[in-house]
This record gives sequence, C-alpha cells and structure tokens, in this order.
Amino acid sequence: MINQPRAKLSTELDADVIIVGSGFSGQCMAIKLREAGFHSVLLLERGATVGGTWRDNHYPGAACDIPSHLYSFSFMLNPNWSRTYPGQAEILGYLHATAERHGLLEHMRFNTLVSGASFDAGRLTWQVETDGGPLRCRFLILGTGGLSEPVVPRLAGLDTFAGRTFHSARWDHDYALQGKRVAVIGSGASAIQFVPQIAPRVERLSVFQRTPAWIVPRQDRPFSALQKALYRYLPGVMRLKRWGIHWLNEVQALGTVVDPKYMALGEKIALQHLHRQVADPQLRARLTPDYVMGCKRILISDDWYPALQRANTSLVSDAIERITPTGVLTCDGRLHEVDAIIFGTGFQATEALGKLRIRGRLGRELNEVWAQGAEAYVGASVNGFPNLFLITGPNTGLGHNSMVFMIEANVAHIVGALKAARQADAQVVEVKREVQARYNQNLQRRLEKSVWVTGCKSWYQDKASGKVTTLWPGFSTQYWAIAHRFKADDYLLLAAGSPQVPAPVSAR
Repeated sequence: MINQPRAKLSTELDADVIIVGSGFSGQCMAIKLREAGFHSVLLLERGATVGGTWRDNHYPGAACDIPSHLYSFSFMLNPNWSRTYPGQAEILGYLHATAERHGLLEHMRFNTLVSGASFDAGRLTWQVETDGGPLRCRFLILGTGGLSEPVVPRLAGLDTFAGRTFHSARWDHDYALQGKRVAVIGSGASAIQFVPQIAPRVERLSVFQRTPAWIVPRQDRPFSALQKALYRYLPGVMRLKRWGIHWLNEVQALGTVVDPKYMALGEKIALQHLHRQVADPQLRARLTPDYVMGCKRILISDDWYPALQRANTSLVSDAIERITPTGVLTCDGRLHEVDAIIFGTGFQATEALGKLRIRGRLGRELNEVWAQGAEAYVGASVNGFPNLFLITGPNTGLGHNSMVFMIEANVAHIVGALKAARQADAQVVEVKREVQARYNQNLQRRLEKSVWVTGCKSWYQDKASGKVTTLWPGFSTQYWAIAHRFKADDYLLLAAGSPQVPAPVSAR
C-alpha cells in the first residue's frame, strides 16, 4: 500500500514537484515519484514533444554509443531494439513509448521555456519563471542534462559569411547538401557520425580538425528475428545481456580512474583500427592522438576513417584564422571556399545550468556559487539551495558506461529525500554544508589520479578553474552504492516554523 502525503497540497502551489525536462532524466524522475506516492508532479518541457537531447539531435547518422540493451531503463527493457547501437529515431520512439506507458503525458506542459527560479524563504517554496508566467512548487528538480546547449565557436568574421551555417544539434534538413561545398568544423562525437552520411552527397567536404580522437571499432550489428524472440519470451536472457554489457564497460574504468597505464590495451586496439583503415602514413599521422587515451572522449566508428579518404573529402589540420564571406581562411593562408558551414563543436557541458538563473535562500545565483567550478553532493544537492535537486548534476557523467544507469541511481537518491521529508513533515530539505564539502574534497582527490588530468584540455574540465566537474571518478557501481540510498543524517530536514529554517533574504 502506497503511503499518501500527510499534508494536502497547498492551494498556492501549481504542483508539489516541478521537473524541468522530459528526456531520460525527467521521465525517470516522474515515474519513480509517482511510484512512491507523489502525484502532484508537473513536467515542464521547452519542446513540443518529449525526448530532450534525442528529440533535438536529429542530424544524419545520430545514434547512441552505448549498446541499446544498456541504454534504456532497467524497469522498461525493450526486446525490440533493431541493432546493437540504436539510431536517434529509435531511441526517441522508446522515450515516447515510456511516457505513454507510464501515463506521463497528462503531467507535462510542452512549449514551456524555463528561464530561472528563486527560492521564497518566507513561503518555503520555489517560484519558477517561464515564458508562460510564473509557477510555484515545493520541490524543484532539474533534468535538463549537460548536453542540451550547443556551442558555436566565436570565429572572427563568422557574421560575414554569405552561405548557410548551422550546428549539428540544430540540423537544417531544409537545406539541400547535394552538390554543395561544405565545411565541417569539429571532429568529435557528432561529426564522426554525420560526416560519413553527408560525404557521398556533397560536391566537396572539408573537415576541420583541431585535435584527433582515439577511435575504436563500432562493430554495430542488427538483431535477428530469433534474437528478438528470445529476448521477448525469455526476458531473463535480455537482462543477462544487459548486465554483461554493463560489466564489460566497467572494466574500462581501470584505465580512466585507477591508473592511466591500463589504457595501453585500448590504445593498441585503436591504433590497429587506424592502421587497418588508413594506408597513407601522412594522413595516419594527422589522425593519431598525442595524449593518453581517455583524456578526451573515446569515440567509436567504422566509417569515419573511410569517409575522410573519399576523393571529394579533405582533412584540414591547420588552425582557422577567420571566416570570410566565401569560406574558411586557415593560418597557412589558404582560403577554403564553401557554400555551407556545419558546426560539430559540442555543447556547454561544464556550464551545467546554461542560461538558467537559479537563486537560492541566500539570494545568490547558482551560477555565481559555481564560478570556480560546479559541485554538489552526489551530483544532486547543493547547500544554500533547499528543496532543489539536480539529475545528472556535477561529476555524475561517465566516459565508459551508460548514463541511464547513473540517472536511475541519482533519481533513487532524490526520491529518498522527498520520502524522508514526507515522513518527517519537513518543509525544507537541504544538504549540510560540511557534508557537501567533505564529499567534494574526497572526489577531487580521486580525480587527481584520473586520466582526465594527464595534460590534455577537454570539455570535462571547468574553463575557469581547470577542475574536472563533469565526470564521476570511479566505477558506475561505486556511484550507485553511494547515491541510491538517501542518508537523512547528511541533510537538514526542517519543519515550517522551526528556528533553524532560514529567514527571508532580500534579493540583491
């Protein structure tokens, strides 16, 4: 029997809980809250449909780099995945099916852009600012994800370019690439997926690479009808496959967080892959990284190297000096004339809140508090910001395994916090300052041994401080062990009227 909340929802609240985002994070949060008996839940989504990053990233070849049977919820396994690595449309379909099956659509408000929120210390509630007007809730949960705000580099002369420009996360399907001269700036995770797709269609393709990536074979295969039937009628087999993938991926953390020397085997596999696919020694040299594998994101692809060797494709390693009205001028003085520029330059991963302005009980904005690098307790809670929770907050990202696994552990922690508040009739839930400080000191000590601090620059690091603020310095199962169980002693759980509840603070 589900325990119902003790107090009825205040008439001044639009919802007891507001969740921002309807991707994997937001949906998992809403499902688990409803299972725990919290029914006054509202999901705010800036788009017209669910899906988050899998709705927004629809460039040609968009797909996941984690096998499908692991990149899914543990409580909603899917026997009908078409292949090892599902494409964007299939993952988006899975998210639509999840929302429908769990009755989430009636709790969602679409086309609602959240610009910020502020904690009202007098009412002990959050006021959420949206383009449709303010909303008020007791608990605010951010499920916006770290890969949602695309980055376009500030290149001199970009505003003078006479052709078409767009980012991979804002793909312009109305622009016909056939017969066009195209520049792709960036050679990361998105570019290695869409470049092989567009290379056969364009007249000429110039790929501008700043730093080569370590790339290993993808080995993508479709599932047979027999395999799908086996997973459908024997779900235990499907779950065993899921755990097999998980533990195989966990081994990779030996090289990222235990000792970088363990990356030697991975480097050998990547170099063999490069040598098999690229015969030209000069091109091979330009595609060989000079940093320890794992310091930047490891990529998987079977068609990136072949695409770069097409007759109509060239890899440009010279730095960009400026953009001109007709193309891209590199520092060697060469003008690469193009009709279109596509940016595969990633996202604002270390700027966790993007444009959101979140003001806590002391009147400070969270972006201000995080000026020298974002930090939280288990990536979920921040001292000074009561009743606010983050899904996939600071230092919860992974370089080796499924983020959906991390999301479920994170969500379990947050559900535990809300259940503890309900049990104690508490109006305020806030992580203790000393708990957060101790947790992050230990976390940063562990990061000092990781591959991410071996010398290369990456989006894993905060631009201001250089701290690694995005990735978890351990095995994903270690995070689960710490995060999934809520410990009330780590938090302040305060009832309304308690002398410890902070008095209202005027906004500065």
